[in-house]
Amino acid sequence: MKPKVYQFFVALFASFGSFLYGYDLGVIASVVASDSFVHKFLESEGSTKSGTVVALFTGGAFFGAFAAGYCDPLGRRGTLVLGSALFLVGGILQTAAEAISMLYVGRLFAGFGIGILVEIVPQFQAEISHASIRGIITSLQQAMLGVGALAANWIGYGCFTRWQNTGISAQWRIPLALQMVPAIGLAACIYLFPESPRWLIDHGRNEEGMETLAQLHANGNKEDPYVQAEYSIIQAQIADEHENAAKSYAELFKNRSNFRRILLACAVQASTQMTGVSAIQYFSPAIFAQIGISADKTLLYQGINSILGELAQFIFFFLIDRVGRRPLQIWGNLACAVAFIIGAALLAEYPPTNSNNAAHWAFIVASTWVFNFCFCASGTMSWIIPAEIFNTATRVKGISLATMVSFAFNTMIGQVTPVALAKIGWRYYILFIVCDITNALFFYLFLPETKGVTLEAMNDLFMNSPIVVPGTHWQPPLEVDVDRVAEKISAHGHMEDVDGDGEKIDTQRQIEVATV
Repeated sequence: MKPKVYQFFVALFASFGSFLYGYDLGVIASVVASDSFVHKFLESEGSTKSGTVVALFTGGAFFGAFAAGYCDPLGRRGTLVLGSALFLVGGILQTAAEAISMLYVGRLFAGFGIGILVEIVPQFQAEISHASIRGIITSLQQAMLGVGALAANWIGYGCFTRWQNTGISAQWRIPLALQMVPAIGLAACIYLFPESPRWLIDHGRNEEGMETLAQLHANGNKEDPYVQAEYSIIQAQIADEHENAAKSYAELFKNRSNFRRILLACAVQASTQMTGVSAIQYFSPAIFAQIGISADKTLLYQGINSILGELAQFIFFFLIDRVGRRPLQIWGNLACAVAFIIGAALLAEYPPTNSNNAAHWAFIVASTWVFNFCFCASGTMSWIIPAEIFNTATRVKGISLATMVSFAFNTMIGQVTPVALAKIGWRYYILFIVCDITNALFFYLFLPETKGVTLEAMNDLFMNSPIVVPGTHWQPPLEVDVDRVAEKISAHGHMEDVDGDGEKIDTQRQIEVATV
């Protein structure tokens, strides 16, 4: 098997952790809309309780992402197992719930597990992938999240209609139970795949790290020039990082380079939620109910929306490592703004009380289907960029903090949306329009292009490139350019002999570049 194909399949299996997140995001809409669920749990204070069901999951995920920052001793695979196990506990409690309190606890446990999983999955994917395909590989997080939502939407729709008005709790228990199947598979089989080579080298297991690099990049050939080059550069950085690793979250802000990365990672995650995607995901039934669409038709339209989203994801999947991160992030946000402008204008001109079905259909197409397509351009970046911009010393806590920001904004949107829809209707969309436009402007000014940049070169990028990006150009020095070093090893035979063309690997320069 070709090395890049092997990397893809390892990353694809790990991304079942993302599938679980997408499934839960998709399934909860059909669960809380089920008449048997409403009869059992929501006959009194229904809107408050349903909001709490959503918020406890994302709130639990917030704390799970925080806890993931301290899971480094477990390794990437051990952290995946821990997240899956906690998700399973939550899944069991939700499926077997006989009281709303039991459901709440289950949602909290499941969310905690998801917070760990969505923090570690893109990190693991970024650390095993070649720089030339890292965008595709880490975009599997968003792609599998979409696949999970697709599965949940159609399973939820099938169970909703099959047991509608029967009072049978299978209507919502079966969709909740099925989410445990991939969690069991992930926990049971992840140790059949390799550990992150960077984690192995960082923890003194150098020989295993070299073997894993060879397995991932050269079909086990430890003498391959690329393997030799990457191993040497990783070692050079980690030697210094052991003294400068972020032992607390506060240390992530101790210098300009770290602060710049944290700011961008958190901005990417916050901006993704402020596109308005979470409001659509969680509250489509409430939004569609405003224009007279029934719950079963809403679930059907969500299923169609998830199919269109996966088609869009497939298209952007092949653009990430071709056109780069910046164009997709900037133009994706602007396109989302246009979709919401059309949707808000239609609702303002043809309110729910209006009988113009054509206008209402146009609203559905613009503010959900077209929006979802546009969102896929920028939404994937929320996982790719935080996973790739940190070095080994700061990656765990940096991604953890960025993921916490994502869930914090997610929870806020979940709490605010139903109130805003009831109070101000279409005007709520103006918030997301403004955010989409300002998102695009921020990333145009401050987001450097990371397409094709190796993880070991990110230090130099964020230390030595200008903060305001437009009009500037940056190239990695030889000391951290794995491909150029590999070429010279291939030409000269040994790492210590790499001095062709007047260029020599400067160990001291490597250490300086590694210092953050």
